[in-house]
Amino acid sequence: MSHTYALPSDGTPTLLTPAAIIETADAIAAMQEPDGAIPWSPGDHTDAWDHLECVMALQLAGRSDAAAAGWEWLARSQRPDGSWPMRTVAGVIEDAGADSNQCAYVAAAWHHWLVTGDREHAARVWPVVRAALDFVLDLQQPDGQVWWARAADGSPHTEALLTGCSSTLHSLRCGLALADLVGEPRSEWELGAGMLRHALRARPELFGRRDRWSMDLYYPVIGGVLRGAEGRARLRSRWDDFVVAGLGARCVDDQPWVTGAETCELAIALHLVGETDAAVQLVRDIGHLRHADGSYWTGWQFEAGVNWPEERSSWTAAAVILAVDTLAGGVTETLFRGDDLPTGLVFPRDETAARAGPDEVLLPRPRMGELDERRK
Repeated sequence: MSHTYALPSDGTPTLLTPAAIIETADAIAAMQEPDGAIPWSPGDHTDAWDHLECVMALQLAGRSDAAAAGWEWLARSQRPDGSWPMRTVAGVIEDAGADSNQCAYVAAAWHHWLVTGDREHAARVWPVVRAALDFVLDLQQPDGQVWWARAADGSPHTEALLTGCSSTLHSLRCGLALADLVGEPRSEWELGAGMLRHALRARPELFGRRDRWSMDLYYPVIGGVLRGAEGRARLRSRWDDFVVAGLGARCVDDQPWVTGAETCELAIALHLVGETDAAVQLVRDIGHLRHADGSYWTGWQFEAGVNWPEERSSWTAAAVILAVDTLAGGVTETLFRGDDLPTGLVFPRDETAARAGPDEVLLPRPRMGELDERRK
């Protein structure tokens, strides 16, 4: 397919025209480095998660040449243990540590399959995905949570993050779908996904709190941990803390700063729980961040009245494309809704536990010996 942006067929207002989408993709491609890496902005660092978000946006907009170069960079720069450095600048590693969520996100290769139906590409990236998810699950703990990173010396950072683990759950499910597609089932990933989902739904004390950040509000929805009434209740619970009418969503609750990427991700989460009108309005609201060349400013400090930081980031532009495609019913909606993705192992009474109050856990804690036995 040369162009896959979904124009709405149900009367939903068009947020951006196909021409505007392509213009934004061209702005992303203009930042791509000769080796295929897509940094945050020209001269800035590259990480695997934001790089791949840009690759996904490029493929949607028909820039398959730039997207292919992005996939080649991921394959070449993956380390033998399956990870990528946290920060690479112009081909030089600045931070050799590895973020588990950044590494897991390569399983969003499922998005490429949804866009193109290209089995050869799926087969080529499968070894990359397999190594990455094996690396990630090596950081999973007996209670199900996944440590957020390994330092350059190989030692784990012993904290699990709600946002990162929610995204990792979705990545594991994408990885399971890809495993089925290529005919290499991974039962250990099924167990890992089930344990992680159980931890996210029933064991909130396992995760470091980052309530200041809007991502912790909506990523459990994007990651598929909460949907329906549960997801709506979560998003409504702190709406006034993060949403600034007419401007977008704050990145953090204590600063007068709205950001395009967080606004678009919140919009995706809203759409997934049936709040599409609110989602559409949010994406419209950040129109003030769009530059004449189709790129997007990262954010707006509305008390000072300035764009801050002074950058038009690749991943902000990518988030806009992914959000618009989601709201228009494109393949990105299919990716994040995940109705056809494998769930992994389902623990008994997970649904009941999720309906408990915020300080109530109805599920008995798994016996560690039992879980250890299942992981063998």
